[in-house]
Amino acid sequence: MITIHGMQDSGNCYKPRLLMALLGKPFRHVEVSSLDGSTQQPGFLALNPIAKVPVLELEDGRTLPESDAILWYLGENSRFVPSDPFERATMLSWMFFEQYSHEPTVAVRRSLLVYPEMAEVATPERLAATLAGGNKALAVMEATLSRADWLVGDAPSLADIALYAYTHVADQGGFDLAIYPGIGGWLKRVEALPGYRPLDWLPAD
Repeated sequence: MITIHGMQDSGNCYKPRLLMALLGKPFRHVEVSSLDGSTQQPGFLALNPIAKVPVLELEDGRTLPESDAILWYLGENSRFVPSDPFERATMLSWMFFEQYSHEPTVAVRRSLLVYPEMAEVATPERLAATLAGGNKALAVMEATLSRADWLVGDAPSLADIALYAYTHVADQGGFDLAIYPGIGGWLKRVEALPGYRPLDWLPAD
């Protein structure tokens, strides 16, 4: 059985768990936190030398880091990857957007406010910058989701899973999701997908 090493409360680590739940596939979860130093331990560094979660560990021992790369691997040939080449590329563009524009602002601001360990770096300047950047990223999503049910084509894709992870908890970072009705409707559609599980869900032992 494959193993996902990750932090239960992390959106990046939630992405592959959510995909596996939606696909109805079994996996093991091993809790590893970037906040308690466990990602710096030799055993974890052997899995991922850059000391970040999540990490996918295959049955043959091979490992794959980076949440969206894990999504791509686990989602290949599934209903969450469009068959049309242009739609696949569009899906990837949203996933790149998630890591370069959305996660560094929406997710980071949430971390600064939610985790006491981050309090010393939660300066007013950084909070202001991530608020502005996060609202800019959310507005980009709203422009698409105000006129379409999904980010790509007529069905949910890996892009929706990638961006759902931190968007649905953006309010914990001080973002007012009420001003983004397109996003609000989209969040409900994701949560209505068969097999959906919330952020705090872990597979049974």
